[in-house]
Amino acid sequence: MNVAAKRRVMLGAARMGLHNMRATCTFQAVRPQTLGLIGLGAIGGSVARQVKQSDGGQGVSVVGWSPEPAERAMAAQHGALDDAPPHAVDVARVADLLILAAPPAANLAQLDSLTPHLKPDAFVTDVGSVKRAIVARAERLGIGNRFAGSHPLAGTHEHGFEAARADLFRGAVVYITPCDTEGSAAATREVAHFWEDVLGAEPVILDARRHDAQLAATSHVPQIVASLLADFLARHAPPGATFGSGAIDTTRLAASEPALWTEILLMNRDEVLPALRSLEESLGTVERALEAGDAKALTAWLTRAAAWRRRIGP
Repeated sequence: MNVAAKRRVMLGAARMGLHNMRATCTFQAVRPQTLGLIGLGAIGGSVARQVKQSDGGQGVSVVGWSPEPAERAMAAQHGALDDAPPHAVDVARVADLLILAAPPAANLAQLDSLTPHLKPDAFVTDVGSVKRAIVARAERLGIGNRFAGSHPLAGTHEHGFEAARADLFRGAVVYITPCDTEGSAAATREVAHFWEDVLGAEPVILDARRHDAQLAATSHVPQIVASLLADFLARHAPPGATFGSGAIDTTRLAASEPALWTEILLMNRDEVLPALRSLEESLGTVERALEAGDAKALTAWLTRAAAWRRRIGP
């Protein structure tokens, strides 16, 4: 991540009253000898590929499971896995660090079923974009001192192992959401260390509640807006219409997996709904300016939006 981008991330954290907890560890973090992955789609597959193909993953054995046998076979054929057992529990039993890389509801179910089979000193994380539910579940299961959530800001609207990339996380911000449990600092540091030293990402520690509120505005509402526009164009664009780069670029997210986003939006609906209502206020500003023919108000609205977009970079 370049200096300007890192400064933007840290400024955002500071404005929310957060501290950057990428501080130097007070102990020697241990690189996992065996990494376990539950889910081998775009995110889980990218973790596997990057570990096996980068210098940071030297000496790390990767064991992965997917409910789709063909996906397990593909990951193994591409050299992303050292072993692809037929059952998720077989991964949990050998992993020093277990990463849950399934959709959010499946991650919760897997955490329930796999916790009894974890190695005594294993750590666990996930890669979902909603954090409160799984952090709370880890605490209820009594593994709050061994779990820290993760959310890499490096997703893609594509899905499946075919979309996995060996450089997806290099330089990407990854939010680490600790449990509110005595002794949780060790898990937080180990998970952050993995993302930074093995995958070359930029971990930033963020409370799960603040994470979900922030992502409702910065990720979940943009997904809704992209899908809203795509739905509008699907219903109202004239037959045979040609779409320029504006429509194509702004609807890219609409191609994301519908089942996954249904889970995300419902799981974070208490934060998404207020954000949507704020969006309605902005839309109302445009409607009123157009109805009144108010060029000054319309220009001011467009100018604010343009200034923000130019400020955050390409």
